[in-house]
Amino acid sequence: MPHSDECLADFEAERPRLLRLGYRMLGSISEAEDIVQEAWLRWAKKAESVDTPAAYLTRVVTRLCLDQLKSARARRETYIGAWLPEPLMGTTEAEEMIADDVTLTLMLAMERLSPLERAAFLLHDVFDMALSDVAMTLGREPAAVRQLASRARKHVQHARPRFTIAASEADRIARAFFTAARDGDATALSALLAHDVEIHSDGGGKVIAFRNVVRGIDRALRLFAGLRRKYTAAPTLLRTATINGLPGYVSIDRGDVFQTTALDVREGRIAAIYIVRNPDKLRHLTAAFGANDRLQPGR
Repeated sequence: MPHSDECLADFEAERPRLLRLGYRMLGSISEAEDIVQEAWLRWAKKAESVDTPAAYLTRVVTRLCLDQLKSARARRETYIGAWLPEPLMGTTEAEEMIADDVTLTLMLAMERLSPLERAAFLLHDVFDMALSDVAMTLGREPAAVRQLASRARKHVQHARPRFTIAASEADRIARAFFTAARDGDATALSALLAHDVEIHSDGGGKVIAFRNVVRGIDRALRLFAGLRRKYTAAPTLLRTATINGLPGYVSIDRGDVFQTTALDVREGRIAAIYIVRNPDKLRHLTAAFGANDRLQPGR
């Protein structure tokens, strides 16, 4: 059935915000896009009877995401190794989706919330919706939603961004870490890493990755030194970038594995390293880099 230009224009005006919401809820760009497409199908059938497109579409996307989270949580229980959100790079078309302070660190903290807590926190604290509107969206009483948002806020408070890094400094740190990690340079790495640094690596069982989180600077130094000894081919830096709001870079690692690396920098030291290698989570970036034809699935 043909749709009016006004119907389409109203939806397109909301699309960037709906994609942000879907991604923040699910941690997956592809799933967020599917959710927004389903919202369009529902909108197209009801647009003429809807007075407030933004409220209607937010309600549809939120409830679709809540349904999706049920199956997503079940899948993550059997996920091989560490699970990380699909990376968003600040220079891709998804840039419009990065319009808030939800970093990768905060998204991981939100994984510990219940689906309703996550929705209440995002809608109220991140998307600045009035509590009454959040209550209507979730089909709950305002008092209950206030409690949901309050509990969520307490759980993720430590993960909210506290340190602002200038673009030039973020680029310097990312390049310095790449070079030190590539060379297995213990002296340079010791100057960059926090004593209790953590390394998270997501391969999804598709490529080689660390099954468990590597904790502590001593283990991290041994790991990078071991990689340098084991592989003769050095990684290639494609570009530095903002990855989910954190300094980082995109590279081709040893074994021709395309990957992103995000660095959580606190008080001048790298407190956590987040590496995504799962090719299923990197399709949008390999396409952007034109790397599909020459990269191997990983060994």
